[in-house]
Amino acid sequence: MKKGYLYRLLTSLLIIFLVSCSSNDTEESKSTTEMAQMDKSSGSNEIAVIDKEEQPADEATVDEQIKESDRMIIHRANMEVQVKSLEKAQQNIEKKVKKYGGYVVESNEYRDENHLMSGHSIVRIPEKHFLAFLEDAENTATEVLGRNVSGQDVTEEYVDLESRLKSKRAVEERLLGFMKEAQKTEDLLKISKDLSKVQEEIEVLVGKMKYLENQTAYSTVEIYMRESKVVVPGVGDNNLDTWEKTKKQLAVSLNFLLSAASGLVVLVIGNLPIILLFVLLGAGIYYFIKRRKRPPRSRE
Repeated sequence: MKKGYLYRLLTSLLIIFLVSCSSNDTEESKSTTEMAQMDKSSGSNEIAVIDKEEQPADEATVDEQIKESDRMIIHRANMEVQVKSLEKAQQNIEKKVKKYGGYVVESNEYRDENHLMSGHSIVRIPEKHFLAFLEDAENTATEVLGRNVSGQDVTEEYVDLESRLKSKRAVEERLLGFMKEAQKTEDLLKISKDLSKVQEEIEVLVGKMKYLENQTAYSTVEIYMRESKVVVPGVGDNNLDTWEKTKKQLAVSLNFLLSAASGLVVLVIGNLPIILLFVLLGAGIYYFIKRRKRPPRSRE
């Protein structure tokens, strides 16, 4: 009895001891694992920050930038109108362009066979006054024959250029830093070559961005104008020129006669050998026929 009791007691103590040892090992391993995870997470955060700074903006970022920024639209308009006086209409258009802070790109005038004037003008108007200018331009016309307004959204293109420019600027700064630290001539030449290439790409991107900024800041309007008045010719407006027309007709007749005479002379002289041949043949035939018809002589 006593032996069985002692055996169970020793077994219980051994189990308690083993359980306590295993719990200590588990706590130590758990703390070690937590420390490793903290180190790993801190390192991954640093790497994530570096990658975030170096990587270009993805499509989601571009969409967010487009939503937050104002839309960039290139507006163009074409108008065809009738006016009473082309000169006055063009003066009014120029005044309105100046009023809204725009400028005239091109202005042309034409006159047709009926002495009616027509014109074509191209103007640039600030985007914020685009619609107001169109309304004023229509009010100056007696009749609007046609109007077409179109727009092109270049927001995404501009944001893409902006992102590419930012990346190129970062590369330029790195190359400048490498150039300061370069000690060998070969390395310096290679860095200078790469830097020159990057700077050229930056200039191209900046030029495209400035072009889009100008196109979106000013809208283009083309206006075709023509006069609607009827021109009534007055008596005596047409110059009859009777004497001049008579001399012209006489000259035409003389030229025709001279041309005919010249053609006849060319025909005769140019074909003279053939004409002589036909004359000789005709004379021979005539002589032969005449001789046969002559009656024979009577004998005495």
